[in-house]
Amino acid sequence: MDAPVGESRRAMYQFQPFLEFAAVSYSKLLLAATLVLYSVASVAAGNVKLARAAVERTLAEVTYDGSYRSIDYPGGDVPDHIGVCTDLVIRSYRTLNVDLQVLVHEDIRSNFDAYPEIWGLTKPDPNIDHRRVPNLETFFERNGRSFEPSTNAGQYAPGDIVSWRLTNALPHIGVVSPNKVPGTDRHFVIHNIGRGPKEEDVLFRYALHGHYRFLSPGNQLLPDSN
Repeated sequence: MDAPVGESRRAMYQFQPFLEFAAVSYSKLLLAATLVLYSVASVAAGNVKLARAAVERTLAEVTYDGSYRSIDYPGGDVPDHIGVCTDLVIRSYRTLNVDLQVLVHEDIRSNFDAYPEIWGLTKPDPNIDHRRVPNLETFFERNGRSFEPSTNAGQYAPGDIVSWRLTNALPHIGVVSPNKVPGTDRHFVIHNIGRGPKEEDVLFRYALHGHYRFLSPGNQLLPDSN
């Protein structure tokens, strides 16, 4: 026997708050999922932009010179025709309006004890701090994503930052290229080890030390100026 219309209507009213809550919760869940997907896509697009900017650096004529120089702050740089491995990374990020000079300086100023005590400094120095590999490694680890270095080529994506220790224990750093070594799943890396910026098959040539991913609105990606 069918329930009276009044009872059906009362039952519907009893469930209405639950239905409204479920609808709102679903909307929030859908929005959160959309934001996550957008964030992932934005980071991926940003990393590819960084990788392409690094590839562009290979067109520049750069003499290897890591001597100390006083530079402007913010936006300071040594003359464009000179540089070392860190300058390639710094200049690639600046193409995307990310100023590592400022970001590293501010982080060291606020967290001086978190950074390596290698050079006997007693305070931050915006002329050189961002141009030192161990400082960049520390900054990326603190402010981006840090991965355990792996010999699995599939773990590396365009725009990732990799660092090594050379046979003489000197630190070295580069940017993972969007291009792969023909016939492999291994990406080239853009770096400057003394011959100017080059795109080479060096990912596993030296002893891997660090693997980082730094590029998202949450860790200081500034608006694209284009």
